[in-house]
Amino acid sequence: MPEKLTKYEITRLISARAQQLSYGAPPLVKVEKNSTAYSIAREEFDNKVIPLAVIRNINNEKVIVTVS
Repeated sequence: MPEKLTKYEITRLISARAQQLSYGAPPLVKVEKNSTAYSIAREEFDNKVIPLAVIRNINNEKVIVTVS
């Protein structure tokens, strides 16, 4: 069974990616002229191309959960 991201993890991923974009990271989706860093990060998340993952510690084991 694939692990699902919680709403808090989703928020953290989008926030971290938006910060990366605001510092000059190249976007992974087509960008419109008036797009904000948040809207680009949200679109990357929705298209499952956001380059981040969540690492959970469950019973002293690390479990990596990706967006895809």
